[in-house]
Amino acid sequence: MAINSYKQDENINDVSKLKTLGRLFSYLLAHKASIVVVLLIMAYCVCVSLVNPLIIEAAIDNHISTGDYAGLYRLAAIALVLNTILILLVKARMYIMAKVCNKVLVTIRQQLYTHIQTLDFKFFDSRPTGKILARIIGDINSLKDVLSNSVTTLIPDFITICAVVGIMFVRNAKLAAAALISIPLMFVGVWFIQVRSHKRWQIFRKKSSNLNAFVHEDLSGIRIIQSFTAEDETKETFRTLVNEHQRSFMDAVLYADAFGSVIDFCWGLGNVSLWYTGIMLLGVDTVSVGTLVAFGTYISMFWQPIMNLSNFYNQLITNISGAERIFEILDTDAEIVDAKDVTTMPEIVGAVDFDHVGFSYEEGTNVLNDVSFHISPGETIALVGPTGAGKTTIVNLISRFYDIQQGSIRIDGQDIKKVSIESLRQQMGIMTQDNFLFTGTIRENIAYGKLDATDDEIIAAAKAVHAHDFITKLPEGYNTKLEERGGGLSVGQKQLLAFARTMVSMPKILILDEATSSIDTKTELLVQDGIEALLKGRTSFVIAHRLSTIQKADRIFVIDNGGITEQGNAKELMAKKGAYYRLYTAQLQDVVS
Repeated sequence: MAINSYKQDENINDVSKLKTLGRLFSYLLAHKASIVVVLLIMAYCVCVSLVNPLIIEAAIDNHISTGDYAGLYRLAAIALVLNTILILLVKARMYIMAKVCNKVLVTIRQQLYTHIQTLDFKFFDSRPTGKILARIIGDINSLKDVLSNSVTTLIPDFITICAVVGIMFVRNAKLAAAALISIPLMFVGVWFIQVRSHKRWQIFRKKSSNLNAFVHEDLSGIRIIQSFTAEDETKETFRTLVNEHQRSFMDAVLYADAFGSVIDFCWGLGNVSLWYTGIMLLGVDTVSVGTLVAFGTYISMFWQPIMNLSNFYNQLITNISGAERIFEILDTDAEIVDAKDVTTMPEIVGAVDFDHVGFSYEEGTNVLNDVSFHISPGETIALVGPTGAGKTTIVNLISRFYDIQQGSIRIDGQDIKKVSIESLRQQMGIMTQDNFLFTGTIRENIAYGKLDATDDEIIAAAKAVHAHDFITKLPEGYNTKLEERGGGLSVGQKQLLAFARTMVSMPKILILDEATSSIDTKTELLVQDGIEALLKGRTSFVIAHRLSTIQKADRIFVIDNGGITEQGNAKELMAKKGAYYRLYTAQLQDVVS
């Protein structure tokens, strides 16, 4: 399994961290009342923290040194009440912020998931499912602490630092200058580290996404891996991705851990400078014991918030790449969108026109060239041709899963770009060779084709495709719970359920893309009656590998070289002895041999 396929989004875009932060914090504005309460609590906590050193100074210089124990007890009682309230309010603050942050994460996750649902096939063609999953789960979870600490750490600690500096300089400017002498060194160290750290955390997020994508695909395809005994190769790929993930983490942590070391060093240097200045230079006669103790407390109150802020900043550059990746998807515009002046598609009769249609998935490589045809209401059109000729592309364009680059596509005379996508697709039934089933009951899976379908409609659809008999033999019938992707059912049974899901929607235009590829010949003969009943009276496009199944089609289009090389009914095309004749006889020989 090629490891390069899991590195396709390794390019890292430089985005302003301030812009990303501002956008992230804007989600908190929806919870203004809670944030105001938290800020009021923090204001009280900051005030009490700033007063505590002054209480200690007064207790030493005014009461303990003079023997005024009555005054000391009163001061202690006041301090006890203030700090008890502080402890209770801190608990309340933690609860409120946890509640707010979880609501914000739910909002972001819902917004991201909703936006992803609007994106077109081209977006999913270029990204493994695991990498998208990493955005919705891992990247969003990484933002919780950033959101919480932005309110509980950033604002109060910044206020505390400013207030502490002000109080220290008012009380004794020389001691304050000595205590803060190491600040320039701190700024230089932090700047040096953050420049290198952010890039490394971006790389780590990318490596995490690559690993997640590989594991998701590996587990989804475990049957194929074991069938082809490819376990050793996948283990080697996994080992390589894990090693890259580990190395990127260690590179990032190496710089992240340096933040604390720089702060600790500057803190210690400030303490040494404070005590040396207070005792050796100014002397004990100039500076009282209470003042030195108070300044010692204040310097701790200065550097502890600095440490908190450095941890927050470290946390920020660790997780901001997650926010960047989330916003990258949110800023990805869907290419298939409704125009501003779209109308609702009227009830479809079934006429389909391709008018000089040209289409390519990638610029410079056309899949369809100047394709034109008219389909009358109720016609059944079969599309045949070699793999990659453009058969599935044609039916995907009718449903507007991709937009054409040239020409126009009309249904009942309406340009499909001028009607809403929802009103168009609601009237179409699409069944592909991917018989995907959701976790849930059989009843729920069939009803997915029409969410308000009655039990009678569900059973009728199942009977039409001969799925009813095997469903009723299951332990709980239509209420049988299916495992992930229909585990426990045969491939043919899953295909029949997918067919019933399409039938229950009673579409105006029906698209069957290799719809019977997973059904054995005996079951296919049983289901033909149901298919004919479904095709009757509605325009249908059938892509079939088995040419024997499309003999009753009104017209057969042979698709090759970017266009329709032959068309007509089966009898006419066999008489021409052209491309269809060669395909049919070659397939017949394969069956005989």
